[in-house]
Parts: sequence; structure tokens; C-alpha cells
Amino acid sequence: MPNPFASLAPALEVLATEGRVLPATGQAIIDLAAADPEETYDRAISETQSVEGIWETRRTLYHPVQPIPRSEKHFLRYFQDGSTRTYFIGTVLEHERSSPVQIAQVGAAAVHREDDGCLRVVRPVRHKLLLLLDKSALSDVLWSKLEQAVAVIPNCKLRSTSEDDPFGKAVQEKRSKGAHKANWAMREEEIALARDDLAARPKEEWLVVDGGLGNEYLDWKGAPLIGVAKSFQRDLQFKLGSGPQSRTLNLYALLAGLEEGHRTAVFPRWAGEAREGKIVFWYVRIRPQRGLDYPLMGVVKVEMPNPTREALDSDFVDMISGAVTAERSVTPHGRDSRWHAHLYPISVAERVIKDQFYSEEVLKAAIRWPEAPAVSV
Repeated sequence: MPNPFASLAPALEVLATEGRVLPATGQAIIDLAAADPEETYDRAISETQSVEGIWETRRTLYHPVQPIPRSEKHFLRYFQDGSTRTYFIGTVLEHERSSPVQIAQVGAAAVHREDDGCLRVVRPVRHKLLLLLDKSALSDVLWSKLEQAVAVIPNCKLRSTSEDDPFGKAVQEKRSKGAHKANWAMREEEIALARDDLAARPKEEWLVVDGGLGNEYLDWKGAPLIGVAKSFQRDLQFKLGSGPQSRTLNLYALLAGLEEGHRTAVFPRWAGEAREGKIVFWYVRIRPQRGLDYPLMGVVKVEMPNPTREALDSDFVDMISGAVTAERSVTPHGRDSRWHAHLYPISVAERVIKDQFYSEEVLKAAIRWPEAPAVSV
């Protein structure tokens, strides 16, 4: 098998030549985002920790939901997910400055469910390699040479961990910023997949995106879609009612009262005159609390673009929630700590993209720093 990372050799040579490299022990160490990426993103794009009002026609806080299998109504047809793996491969030193050097594999994939229930992979599967360093900690000369070396590497991008993005703003530690930068690049691939590759799908074939919806979906004009998040912001406060009868619940209290087969009311994602109600969200309990560790387990957060900003018809929300609940059959115990909130087609899309990634063992064997140049004395 040829070395799949051989094309990176010129870029690594630039780092070894222009600076001094301290390789990672064992060639590569996998780097995880310090906090859950979905929760970090959800918090980063939120402009408030307080949610006011109910954005649907029925004003009750909890609604019963009946699962709607595809044999009854089959409108959730496309399912997409993204994945990333980030590795720390060393540190480059340049005089008094230094930067971690990280490599990330990022990608996104989608599956389409046929009338008979079979899942078909949607082509192409998006997959990229990232080289991650802190541009602000390196000289312009080194960065320029690095850009030139990476520019000729197929399907590879150079990213600075000091560039702003919704993930980076919430993270300070340099290696964690690299892992979150890779997660943002993964999200860009997911957005492109939904906006470009799946744009021509029929209006009656909905797309389910793994994770929440950010600013990029504010004025969504494509075929219908929803975001289904397994992890989400936990410090929200919900202000319900007005006057003497008003009350405030935190998220834990709200979900503690959410029974299996029920959903919460619909809430506006953002406050403010310009954007309030353009994206709405609600929570659905797809598994019973019995046997789970805390109230947030077994719950997914559903988000949906709402460009008209009008209150949603409650029966319409019940239909979406029922279809989501019917997708809960997968239980990947031991493979994913979020098994309690997995949807089966999403887990299939996740496996599709992860199958495109090279293993940690392959990467450790393939990445080799060039020999440091001899220093004359």
C-alpha cells in the first residue's frame, strides 16, 4: 500500500527547514476537542441565555407524540453527518515563537432512504485533509512557504488556528483550538453538502442534518430540513407566561418533566426584532428516563428554519417529532457515549464518512518528519 500521506512531505520539510521541529512521541497523538463540539457551537452562536415565548399555535409546555414510521408517512429521506479526527504530530519552534502542528481528517456524508427502506450513499462523499498551525505565532516567511507547499497537495488545506470562527472564540488552549478548528471545517463541509450537493432534491424529501442549525440557515430557501442535535447548550433559561403567572425554568427542570413520547413547546432560537423566530427549536424525548443517568439523556433537540417567522402549526410539529422518534432504533452501546440520542440513518451516515478516514495506526506509520539539516560549527 502506498503511503497515503506522502504528499505532505514538502510541507513538513518546510517546517523542519524554516524552524525547529519537536516531533510528537510515537509520531502522532490523537487530539480531542476539550468540550463537546456541538455544545460548544450551540453556546457560541447563542446571543442570550434566556428564551421567551412559545412559537406555535398550541400554548401548552408538553405535547404527546406518536411515532410515525415510514410505512405510514415517509418524508424524512436524506440524512447527513460529518466527522473529524485531529492528530498532534509535533511542535515547530521559530526563534522565541512556537506552534503546535496538527493534522486533521474532516468530511461529511449523506444517505438517501429509498421507498423500500434501503439506505443508499449519496455521492460524492466529502473528505479533506487539514494542516493546522497558529499563523500568529509564526513568521510571514515561514507561513508563505508553507502555503506554497500545501497549495499543490490534492484535497489538502492549510488552516490557521488563530482565525476567528464560532468554535475558536469559545476555546483558548492552542491544541484544543486546533481540534475545534477542524470541527468548524467539518461543519463547512456539512453546510456545503446541504446547500450544494443536496440542493436539487424534491421538496417532499426532507433532509435531517446531524447537529444544530447556525446563522447559515437563517434565510434557508432550499428544500425542507431539520437539525437534530444529540448535545446542546445546557445553561438556557426559559421564561414562560407573563404577569403574576409567569415562571422561569432552566433546561434541566424543563427536560425533567418531559416524558417519553413527548415533546416540549416550540421556542424561538434567537431574541431580537430582526431574527426572532427565524430558527425555532424544541426537544423530543425519544427514550425513557428510566435507567439513564440524567434528564438530558434520551433527548434530542430539533431545530428548523422558519423564514416567515410565523408561529408553527402544532400538528405540523407533532408530525415532525413523530417521524424523528421513529428513527431511534439504533443503540450503539460501547461505540458512542451518545447512544441514547442516536438516530439510525444518522449513525449510518457517520459510519460512511468514518470509513473514508485512515486509521491512527496508518497515520503514525505514514507521517515522518524529515531529518533536521546539519548545523555547521
